Amino acid sequence: MIADAFAAGDLQLCGAQVDGVEPIDRATADSIAANVASYEDQLAPLNEATWNRSVCRWMGDYWLVLVDLTTAKEAVSDLTLRAKVYDESGRHIKIESVHVP
Repeated sequence: MIADAFAAGDLQLCGAQVDGVEPIDRATADSIAANVASYEDQLAPLNEATWNRSVCRWMGDYWLVLVDLTTAKEAVSDLTLRAKVYDESGRHIKIESVHVP
């Protein structure tokens, strides 16, 4: 759902109904937009193949998640969504960036 919203241009997740995801502030959304523009391809809904390269790691208080995103030209691109997933009192997600690592 997050990738679908991003593909539709909703980088702050204003119109998306994604339970448990923190709102994305304007500065982070602007950074995501700049990184996607630099990549010179459009984001697309996730292809199932992205899960073969995505990773997560327990950091003591949260899961650090890296998901390679899909673009119009690539099923699995080098653009990576970086997020923290917290489980403390119900799962919630904080999107940190979309960038090429």
